[in-house]
Amino acid sequence: MRKTDFVFWTFLTMTGLAGATTVLNVTQTYSAASPNSELYRQLDLFGDVFERVRSDYVEKPDDTMLIENAINGMLAALDPHSSYMSPKHYRDMQVQTRGEFGGLGIEVTMENGVVKVVAPIDETPAAKAGILANDLITHLDNDQISGLTLEQAVEKMRGPVNTPITLTIMRQGRDEPFDIKIVRDFIRINAVRSRVEDDIAYIRLTTFNEKTHANLVKAMDELKKEIGPKLKGYVLDLRNNPGGLLDQAIAVSDDFLDQGSIVLTKGRNNEETQRAQARPGDTADGKPIVVLINGGSASASEIVAGALKDHKRATVIGTRSFGKGSVQTIIPLGANGAIRLTTARYYTPSNRSIQAKGIDPDIVVEQELPEELKTARQERNRGEAGLRGHLKGESREEQEKQKADEAAKADEQKSEQKKEEESGSSAYVPQEAEKDTQLQYALKYLRGEIPVEETVAKPAQQPSNTAEEQKSSVPN
Repeated sequence: MRKTDFVFWTFLTMTGLAGATTVLNVTQTYSAASPNSELYRQLDLFGDVFERVRSDYVEKPDDTMLIENAINGMLAALDPHSSYMSPKHYRDMQVQTRGEFGGLGIEVTMENGVVKVVAPIDETPAAKAGILANDLITHLDNDQISGLTLEQAVEKMRGPVNTPITLTIMRQGRDEPFDIKIVRDFIRINAVRSRVEDDIAYIRLTTFNEKTHANLVKAMDELKKEIGPKLKGYVLDLRNNPGGLLDQAIAVSDDFLDQGSIVLTKGRNNEETQRAQARPGDTADGKPIVVLINGGSASASEIVAGALKDHKRATVIGTRSFGKGSVQTIIPLGANGAIRLTTARYYTPSNRSIQAKGIDPDIVVEQELPEELKTARQERNRGEAGLRGHLKGESREEQEKQKADEAAKADEQKSEQKKEEESGSSAYVPQEAEKDTQLQYALKYLRGEIPVEETVAKPAQQPSNTAEEQKSSVPN
């Protein structure tokens, strides 16, 4: 009898445990499957819409076009700088980073359905034709740009060398749009331009491509020999430089730093969080440096300006930079092109976010505008903070941590860390050096001709309500 009772209770206990385990597993499976079930339901919805378009649209659509546009829409909804690149556009991007491509010679982006000029590239057909930063391109050969993606608009602007194209331009200060005819040419981007300003070495970086660092070192060696012992310092002009390759921005910063961090990139995962460190060796031999920035200085330009400013290696002069402080990783998709995906944020050595805030100069110097650009209500670029759907300066986790630590921070540090989004400024730079207010100020500063009271930073200008760019600028 005892043996029978023991077997019965053992069986009952085992059955109970099995039942409890089954219930637990089912609950866990349901919990884990619930989010995936919603995802699959949404994918089913996409499939239903795709099939309905294919079968019922008034004309037979191109399946490849539908898929590519669907992918682009998904990425564009994330932030203004994530996008899909078709195989052709991916090849074009690779050519651009090598510093040679065909087209007009303008850095462009898109906002509210029109193409916006970030900056014309020096000595290209666009620059010679009078295209200016912040010009809005609404038509190409009288065809509306509205409805095209940035890549499609850029592809239309490119074409065989010596063929013309007419751009319809809207410009601040002019009431009516006007046409500019440009003849396409083969574009070779010289990322580094330099000249002697008596006892000052002037160096302008127009972009950060694969040749920027090497050409910078070469230019500095030539300037040292030409100027000789009377060399007083360097002007590093990053105005209207829309950025480029991260490794080149790090290398350029390293050229002027002996030690310390250059830039910190923080991603979603630990493996995407990295800090670049400077190596011993200062190409400028400790000579004073002035960095010029304005509303057209973005991305890699802001990394260099921020690193040299934080280490007090250079004095930053000009107006607030654009504020693009996010990292885009190019992820190849084999024969299907690639995606440009935002994977991290940039931070300066002092752990200040660049995103949607920009770099404030040590000394604010406004550029003199010509009469035709002056209006009763002078407008400025809004920069990254003005882009629809832009990434916030800090992640949600960082924002929560800042709120928790706010009481313990010093007022100055708290002000810097909690700085509200505000970026962008005027991007106009005159072609004549003698009319360049910011450059002339920088030369006087390096020569010690500026009174001490004038070297105190002024309040940064507030952004305006003008439209800004849609994605990382694209040369064409």
